[in-house]
Amino acid sequence: MNGTSPHLHLPISVRLIMFKVLAALVPGIAVYVWFFGAAILVQIALASAAALAGEAAMLRLRGKPVGLFLSDGSALVTAWLIALTFPPIAPWWLTVSATLFAIVVAKHLYGGLGQNPFNPAMVAFCVSIIAFPALMSKWPAVGFTDFSAQMAVVFQSQSAQDAVTMATPLDALRTQLHVPEARATVAGVLGSHASFGNIGGKGWEWIALAYLLGGLWLLQQRVITWHVPVAFLGVLALIAGGFSLANPDRYAGPVFHVVTGGAMLGAFFILTDPVSGATTPRGKLIFAAGVALLAWIIRTFGAYPDGMAFGVLLMNLCVPLIDMGTQPPVFGHKDEQKGGTP
Repeated sequence: MNGTSPHLHLPISVRLIMFKVLAALVPGIAVYVWFFGAAILVQIALASAAALAGEAAMLRLRGKPVGLFLSDGSALVTAWLIALTFPPIAPWWLTVSATLFAIVVAKHLYGGLGQNPFNPAMVAFCVSIIAFPALMSKWPAVGFTDFSAQMAVVFQSQSAQDAVTMATPLDALRTQLHVPEARATVAGVLGSHASFGNIGGKGWEWIALAYLLGGLWLLQQRVITWHVPVAFLGVLALIAGGFSLANPDRYAGPVFHVVTGGAMLGAFFILTDPVSGATTPRGKLIFAAGVALLAWIIRTFGAYPDGMAFGVLLMNLCVPLIDMGTQPPVFGHKDEQKGGTP
């Protein structure tokens, strides 16, 4: 150990943390399969294989022990998050190339585990939606769960996608409200589109609930703290609720925003990344609140239906400043702003 003492040893290893995160994602994945078919399992397998291959290649190139780092589970967490944020019927090469980009460029070119300033999974999402916006918007229609037909789309025919896809609730709402001639209202759109359920996206409401259960288990296991999910979901609901009260025809309510898109997955599994997120308790609150504000703005006024990924990356840029401004005074020293001696 090269650092100066005293050293604090956590009772939990990186490997155990990563595999607890993977276990917490299982309920959400199970519900995902129930509503949208087993294609997501193939996407997870593709992303996992690409992540492990990319991780092993980069570790060997960097002269690091391949077995030790490959078994820590961090590459698998990145792979699963990529698969869960991409359309389940996305072409196989898109999932594989995006995962390799996340591992090779966003993670290892910055120094590997613990050194990357940006969330690798969100880097992969943003690069893919900018480079291939049409493919990233192809989500399966409600009821399209035939596994062989899904595999035909993933591995063979991209032309068949148009027949089996439909807009997501966020995309449908944003698109129709942005057409002045349509004179659409939130209530009218929510009641007229097949992708909407009782309170959010059809099926996505239950997937979000399953992610919530997994996230609560992570809280109970002390893998994450309450600061990020509470600040993110609270601020997102507060902003959405305020605008919805002011103009309910134009802005969707807080429940809709919380249970659609990547809100719940992001709150418990993406924003809580201990490497690219803020580290201090106050910093975590600021970081998560900033992501919520940016996500709502992009969802409501931006060119993309969900602003989670862009919000995360933009706030990743602010993390050094947030951490610097929210560091508690060193033990034994008084706060200079309160007149103490540094």
